Amino acid sequence: MNPTRRTVLLAAGAAALTTAGPTAGTAAAAPRATTVTPPYAAYWYPDSLPAGSPGPGITWRSLKSWRAADDPDLAFNAATVPLAARFTPTPANPTARTGQARVQALVSFGPTSANPSQGSATADYYALTHWAYLDELVFWGGSAGEGLILAPNAPVVDAAHRHGVPVLGNVFLPPAAYGGQLQWTRDLVQQDAAGHYPLAAQLVAVAAAYGFDGWFLNAETGGGNTALGTAVLGFVKELKALAAAKGQRVTWYDAMTVNGTVSWQGALTSQNQAFFQAADTMFVDFRWSAASLASSGTKADRLGRSRYDLWAGVDVESNGSGTYVDWDAIVPAGKPHVTSIGFYRPEWTRNQLPADRRAPGDFHAADDRFWTGRSMDPSRPDPGDPWRAPAVSVADRSTVTSVPFATVFNTGHGLRWYEEGAVLSDSPWNHLGLQDRLPSRRWVVRTAGTRPTVAFDFADAWRGGSSVLVAGELDQPVVLDLYATRLPLAVNTVVDLTFRSESGGVNVELAVATAPPSGPGTTPPYRYLTVNSVNTRAVGQTTIGGTRVNSGQAETRVNSVHRPTPLTPRTDGTGVNPVNSWQTVTIPLTGLSGTAHALGIRLTPTDGATPVRWRLGGLAVRPDGTPPAPAAPSAARVTAADGGDLRLAWNPAPGPVRHYTLHRLLADGTRRFLGATGQRAWFVAGLRPEQGEPAARFEVRAVGELYNASAPVTVTHPW
Repeated sequence: MNPTRRTVLLAAGAAALTTAGPTAGTAAAAPRATTVTPPYAAYWYPDSLPAGSPGPGITWRSLKSWRAADDPDLAFNAATVPLAARFTPTPANPTARTGQARVQALVSFGPTSANPSQGSATADYYALTHWAYLDELVFWGGSAGEGLILAPNAPVVDAAHRHGVPVLGNVFLPPAAYGGQLQWTRDLVQQDAAGHYPLAAQLVAVAAAYGFDGWFLNAETGGGNTALGTAVLGFVKELKALAAAKGQRVTWYDAMTVNGTVSWQGALTSQNQAFFQAADTMFVDFRWSAASLASSGTKADRLGRSRYDLWAGVDVESNGSGTYVDWDAIVPAGKPHVTSIGFYRPEWTRNQLPADRRAPGDFHAADDRFWTGRSMDPSRPDPGDPWRAPAVSVADRSTVTSVPFATVFNTGHGLRWYEEGAVLSDSPWNHLGLQDRLPSRRWVVRTAGTRPTVAFDFADAWRGGSSVLVAGELDQPVVLDLYATRLPLAVNTVVDLTFRSESGGVNVELAVATAPPSGPGTTPPYRYLTVNSVNTRAVGQTTIGGTRVNSGQAETRVNSVHRPTPLTPRTDGTGVNPVNSWQTVTIPLTGLSGTAHALGIRLTPTDGATPVRWRLGGLAVRPDGTPPAPAAPSAARVTAADGGDLRLAWNPAPGPVRHYTLHRLLADGTRRFLGATGQRAWFVAGLRPEQGEPAARFEVRAVGELYNASAPVTVTHPW
């Protein structure tokens, strides 16, 4: 990479964290009297540290001396979602290919230091949702003044894994112009008496302990020689072998050459071929041309490697979807793709927003434009759009393959936190690990009339922080594609829909296809099942259970254990449950069998052409009957305390768990929501005694796939 393109990642102040976790029974706290600090994503130097002292908020560490057993933040940083298998459905349009170009993204989710392990108290966050087009995510970062080796934080890994995307940590040996020291390269590739590379083993151990999928190697410090180039190549070979044994991967960046010097090739050449052959894939520097990519693809073929193991670098840090790219050099229309695509810094979609337009909805509009294209509908790309979005060229993928499956369309950030339509916290938040499996084709809308606007919306939600809002003047039926699936159907399979109508009357139908579309870009062969005849705004209940919940700002009343309220049978065989102006309707899939290949919604206006605002808050596919509650976690405890700053931990609940929730129990019987997390530890800051309480009490619950919760476990912290 040309150093003039480098954005140096400086330390940034940490924001307060806002997410928590659950357990069962009652545990007594045994806090340690010590300074308690928030947990952050881990970063290291290979071995030797810089001269002088680190800046505020920065901790210098050596990877060589790292041990999992001594890592105080490991419980906060370890991912808990395994990498999901995924499939490629029939493409949404005829130009999207399968088995050709893939997409990689190098993303900086935050600074190298002070990058929160479990979210923060802001909705202004790069909440990546277009995982369906990605094949590899690199957790970009590293700087000479903070650390060079960066492990991804758990929320990012959990969200990516839920969608089937592997995540790589980053090794960045910076140019001298950015503080790089050749000694750090030598430290990384040092050998022991047996000729092995101990830091290669350390990198593999870190990835295994933290639960991510390998490493991106970017050696850009100049001044080396052939001996150093030989040592680096030996290191890459050993790292690849050790990584492969653990199911991890290695990507090489086109910078250092085999003679140890840094010379960005912009192609696969004799200068970097050995590194490409030693690694799984290679990121080709931005200086490529149509001719150099064509020759690189041919060279990869001759080496017995896939040309799509080459990521052609596309620098979008400055201009995003306004960047000029010679797309025909990478993904030509009407011809086989030449290489894969490597996006550098697509978080431009957030960073470019002005200060007064950084709400979640603003971000998602820009992000949809980047990944879907100007048409904002992957089934009908705009042929005049100069930005060839991934959805135009690359087929999307899905991980929705098993029952039960549920989503509340949670994007992993929000302006408030909702449970069953009620606000439990009116504080903004982000925690990407809480993100649901989301619709991949945003947004495919099929109508002969006026197309409504469809978007994630943050003004209301059933659970989490977001819902899907359909808004516009409906004058014809509208079909909204939601999920490409491979869900096995049984005689007792049902679908729960949770929705509300804010204006306009619509007839709501569930769309289910039990066969794939006949070809790319064609409509799934849906069968439409009645949900309700006319959906007007429900005046739902405001009380689900008998326990009040205090968010700290306003009291709401919610079910004390977050169990679903039993559905009220209807004469047509469905169940309707109105709560807080939301309706949950259960639709039996009577007469359907085999496999569900697609799920969607059809809305038909009942009042002629009229403005409609209709929200979808949840969808679940499950066996009929009351789902069993998940098992509770155990051994909840306070592991460290300093006044009102606490670290809590618990043992995981047996069986599958979506996430954990954490509440504080107050003396008057109310519960205050503190947060949610997929990890088995939680940090909370700034607590104070309330209402004369002698001790703070906390509840932790496990939440299952269907958003049903376990019994709580409590832990007490004496003041």
